[in-house]
Amino acid sequence: MEGLSKKSITRNYLFLAALMGAIVLGCIVGALWPGATVLQPLGAVFINLMFCIVVPLVFCSIASSIANMSERRRVGKIMGTTMAVFLITGFIACLIMIALMRIFPPVLTPWRNVPQGIVSEQADVSTLIVNFFTVSDFSQLLTRRAMLPLIVFATLFGFGVSLVGGKDSMVGKFLDNMTEVMIKIVKLVTYYAPIAFFGLFAALVAEYGPQLIGDYGRAMAVYYPLCLIYIFTAFPLFAWFGGGKGAIRVMFKYLFRPVITALGTCSSVATMPTNMDVAKETGISKEITDIVMPLGANLHMDGSCFSAVLKIAFLFGVFGIPFEGIGLMTTVIIVALLSSVAMSGIPGGGHIGEFVLCLVFFPENMAIAYPIAITIGNLVDPPATMINASGDYVVSFIVSRFVTGKEWLQNVLMKQAA
Repeated sequence: MEGLSKKSITRNYLFLAALMGAIVLGCIVGALWPGATVLQPLGAVFINLMFCIVVPLVFCSIASSIANMSERRRVGKIMGTTMAVFLITGFIACLIMIALMRIFPPVLTPWRNVPQGIVSEQADVSTLIVNFFTVSDFSQLLTRRAMLPLIVFATLFGFGVSLVGGKDSMVGKFLDNMTEVMIKIVKLVTYYAPIAFFGLFAALVAEYGPQLIGDYGRAMAVYYPLCLIYIFTAFPLFAWFGGGKGAIRVMFKYLFRPVITALGTCSSVATMPTNMDVAKETGISKEITDIVMPLGANLHMDGSCFSAVLKIAFLFGVFGIPFEGIGLMTTVIIVALLSSVAMSGIPGGGHIGEFVLCLVFFPENMAIAYPIAITIGNLVDPPATMINASGDYVVSFIVSRFVTGKEWLQNVLMKQAA
């Protein structure tokens, strides 16, 4: 496949392999040496560095991406339909994983010596919305505890810059340059991650024992089969709904090219050219493809919604918090959608999304919750990206139905047969 060399696949997985190797080594050291808890500061350094980076990174990345939008010709109907489809499929993914987590909880027994968590009484919907998305003073935005309001402010700021010159304005150029600077800083800090995770997991295993390994294994035993089942059940349903008769056959004819590309690159953005190629070969209009694929690479994250709910349920089990209640499930869905969809367009957004969900549910236990969430994210990254990226091609069938008409695929097939 063009653009997907053996060397590029090896490079994309090399760091993941190094991180997993460091985790395994840390687990072995922790199991053999009860005093490995002294290595915990190695991980604390990484967490504190991320704390310092997260606020400017999120602000600059979101504000810059919106301020520097170059394509102003986006059709309102296509844009609105696309966003609605993304949210609906993400919502469905959240519901599926919540149901599975209730049936097959990943952590059966709270980890010993971890402070038991509590869930405060759920506020009414209006208060929840206000507190989720706004703060009462600008200075409160300059703290990691106001991450969701910061996202809202950065979005508004980006639109403001776009209206006064966008990427050609001084502020637009500054934001773009600052984003590049922050990305470089994140990369520098990430080089330290294997050492950090070696220390973190040596300390965790020494403290909590082999239960940690069993719980991670149980979580993966749910996640990996779910992704395969989703491809062969939900994707055909989405294609049939969007394209009608013959759509499932057409979808499977082209689907596995983006699937393989996504698995090889672990990147929705890197899969976008392949998605655009197969969409063109399917007969989806260029007008739809040019909007759905770039947006999907950044915003359509069903696999990440799966993993966000998995991380939350896993951590609830670790801290001994009951994973139940309509109010709590509503909050879980909102946070899962935000941490997966809203944060996915940010470079390094996976770690930022995990940071947001840990901050919302476990603000007093970040030192334990955050590395656990990151580890789950790394373990599920290949299948999650596979669902995210290949799903962009599938949902383009649904967008085509509402924009072009219910018979769009049949018309395409007739022209191809003529």
